[in-house]
Formats: sequence, C-alpha cells, structure tokens
Amino acid sequence: MEFGILFTSQPHREREPYPHRAVHERVTDEVVTADRLGFDCAWLAEHHCSTEYGIMPDVWVYAGHLAALTERIKLGMAVVTLPLANPVRTVENAGFVDILSGGRVVLGVGSGYRKYEFDGFGLDFEARRDMQEEHWRSSSISCVAAAAGAKASILWSTSPVNTSCCRSPCSDPYRPLFLAGASDRFIATAGRSGFGLMLSTLTPFEKLSTQVAHYRAHLEQAGMEARENPAFGRIDVARWVYVAETDAKAKRESQEGLLRHLKHFFGGQQAGYLGQVSQGEGSVASGLDYDTLARSTIMHGSPATVVARIAELREKPGSLRSCCTIRLGTGRSAPKARSSSSRAR
Repeated sequence: MEFGILFTSQPHREREPYPHRAVHERVTDEVVTADRLGFDCAWLAEHHCSTEYGIMPDVWVYAGHLAALTERIKLGMAVVTLPLANPVRTVENAGFVDILSGGRVVLGVGSGYRKYEFDGFGLDFEARRDMQEEHWRSSSISCVAAAAGAKASILWSTSPVNTSCCRSPCSDPYRPLFLAGASDRFIATAGRSGFGLMLSTLTPFEKLSTQVAHYRAHLEQAGMEARENPAFGRIDVARWVYVAETDAKAKRESQEGLLRHLKHFFGGQQAGYLGQVSQGEGSVASGLDYDTLARSTIMHGSPATVVARIAELREKPGSLRSCCTIRLGTGRSAPKARSSSSRAR
C-alpha cells in the first residue's frame, strides 16, 4: 500500500488573499515536507477560472518547479482535464517533466466536472465525456501514457497528424496512467483501456467494493498493449485524513477547515457522479455534518481510529487488498502559509 497527498491549492480567503501567493508557498512547503517524510506521491489538482476552489491552472508548470525542489516523491497529475487540453501537449509535457524529475511523473486524466471551467474555455460541458474518449481513441494508450516512441500518430481536430513527441528515457516502458472515474461508464472504460482507476473522495466506504468489482470485471477486456501500463489494475482511493492524539482533538482541529472546503466545493457547478453525490436527499451535501462524514467517508481521528479505517478498506471483500494508494487530505481550521509539517502527517 502506498500513501500520497492530494493538493487542491485551495485558498483560505481571509488568510491567503488574492493573488494567493501565500497559497502556493504553503502548498510547496507541504510537498517538500511530504518528500522528506517519505510519502510516495504528491498529487496536483488542476482547476481553472476560480479564486476559491482550486487555483492551479497548469500542473505541468508547477510540477517542473517541484521537480527541482524534491528528491524522490512522485509527482502525480490529479488530474489533467483532457477535454480542456491538447493531447499532443499533454504527451509532450508529461515526457518533459518526467525527464526533469528523473522519472517521477504519474499521469492522471479526467473529463472534468465543473461547468464554469468549460464556459471559460468556450467549450461544451455536456460533450466533455465524448471529447475525452475521442482523445484516447484516436491516440493509442502507449502514446498518451508515455510517448514511448519517437513518433506518434494523433487525431486532433479531425485530422491525423504525425508529430514528434518528447520521449522520456526515465520511465520504462511507460509512465503510469490513471483515469479518474466514479460513474459506471468511466469505471468500465478505465478497466477496458488498461488505465489505473482513481476513485472519488466523496464515495462512501460502503460503495467502494461495488466500484472496485466493476473495474476489475472490465480489466479482462484490456488488450496486451494496454496491460503494459504500470498502473494497470491499480486503484487509487482518495480520502480526507487527519490524525491527532484523540478522536475529539481531531474533530476540534479539522472540523472547521473540512466543512469550509466542502462548502466551497458544493458551491460550484458539479455534474455527473459528483453532481449526484452532492445534491438531493441522501447526498453528501445534504449530510454536511462532521460526525456523519466520520462514519461514512473521511478518516479523521486518533492513530488507532485511522489505522482501523485503513484496515477496513483492505479487508472489504473483493476490494483493496493490493495496489492501493490512499491520497491524504488534511484540514486545519487556521492554516499558516509556511507551516506544513503538521499538515502532512
């Protein structure tokens, strides 16, 4: 089992005002601290057109910066919103940063779930899933995952183009490639296409086994080339984690920050699976209560409590006995711009 930390680069509006330089300083300190403490991966979340929920418009620029400041931690994209990206540039950037970092890039892609980001780019939000599937249908997984060959044939704007891609000698044979998905459609696609699967932070514990079983059932349909993906069959489970001496102390220290984060998240325009779990009766948003979340979704509490929840994930029938990454997210109520060690634990 591996452990990483997911960074949404979300500002505390009162303490980290626009232009949010303090946010990037804080997150950078946290990534460097995670590298020193031995975490396996720093996952960087891409978001656009917002000054509240996520202010990281270019994960490749930031990953290149972090490559020079870290030594061993993997740099994961969680995720590149593929319908908003040129697939050729995605391949080239992944290869370039992989070289700069000495082979530490992990590429995660997804279709996106916030309408205002697509509005900002002048793109049809409702067509995002079809756009994403066109990108990887027209470019083989070996190209998108790694640009392993000196040449790659990619379909872009309905025209086939032969283009030289930035080949990385650092990752052999490919960089790990994940697909973010929580709907049945994209979980099945991840399996058939040989992607590793990145599951939502919002999925309740009780539903994880069903999603994992659905993914694994479709892995059998993956072709030989797809199976060369180092992330083939791997499952990345995202959970909010906060550890303190006692459960009560964890609640006191993290409750305000966690609920503030969720209110910002639900204040946007979510769709698809994230829209379903965040809207209506029985949704995560309708139960925006710390104690409810502690029972169903998050891993907050004493070391014994958090260890027990991790063990619960591993022991679920057909679930997460192997190849699992727990992405950690913490939420102090009053973060400081340059204090990271207490948050990356």
